[in-house]
Amino acid sequence: MSRMARPAISAVAELFKPITWFPPMWAFGCGVVASGLPLGDRWVLIVLGILLAGPMVCATSQAVNDWFDRHVDAINEPNRPIPSGRIPGRWGLYIAIGWTVVSLLWSMALGLWGFLAAALGLVLAWAYSAPPVRLKRNGWWGNAACAVSYEGLAWVTGAAVMAWGTMPHSNSLLLAALYSAGAHGIMTLNDFKSVEGDKRMGIGSLPVRLGIDRAALTACWIMLLPQVVVIGLLLHWQTPWHAAGVTALVIGQVLMMRRFVADPRAQATWYSGFGVPLFVLGMLVSAFALRAVASAGA
Repeated sequence: MSRMARPAISAVAELFKPITWFPPMWAFGCGVVASGLPLGDRWVLIVLGILLAGPMVCATSQAVNDWFDRHVDAINEPNRPIPSGRIPGRWGLYIAIGWTVVSLLWSMALGLWGFLAAALGLVLAWAYSAPPVRLKRNGWWGNAACAVSYEGLAWVTGAAVMAWGTMPHSNSLLLAALYSAGAHGIMTLNDFKSVEGDKRMGIGSLPVRLGIDRAALTACWIMLLPQVVVIGLLLHWQTPWHAAGVTALVIGQVLMMRRFVADPRAQATWYSGFGVPLFVLGMLVSAFALRAVASAGA
């Protein structure tokens, strides 16, 4: 292939969507905090893990998704790197495969649990987008795969780096599972902008399956209910101030959800920008609650 047919670095960077790296990097940090263990000499591993969660695994998932969604994107977002031709030929596929291999090799530095979490995340990334599985054709399964990868597995990887050689504490795994469940609703927010293209290409996102209004309400309940369970756990773990903090953040989300459900298609991006940060801030508050429990038991 000629040099002229190769994609520009700027197009590859756009393909990797750096703005999407924040959630898994944040979740990794929450896993580190929730371990309750001192950072000690693990700074290098923590940096490696943050890079694995964002510029590696998350970037890979974006490349995989854009390659297998190129026909849908030609309808919904024709200016994206692949349908616009700025990443020509099969370069999108080559980049997705190459970055998958790089991510797996990188994850080996984080021990067995870090490697396994990264490997599962990459499997889900391919299963989400690539046929014949293509989980995204079903909004329930596809959003679950994204939520687990972005929040749960990244959190577990952070906890695993700190536990080094042993399984992360069960309480940390429980919080990771609950916030993964809540993130399922967050993933639905991304689907309101592409309803027409999804319908034409046979992708059964929740707005397509349930309708716009029902999907919005469903997403809100899915986001809220796991957080209510988290509040109960924080009270059970005798961290009332942390529970109060998460409660305040949930109330803030509920107030914003009223505006979102009134016009989901117009307000989904707004809620993603202002409501979702309260959700992820609650993750950190909960992680600090586990650190407080660990400190009290030390």
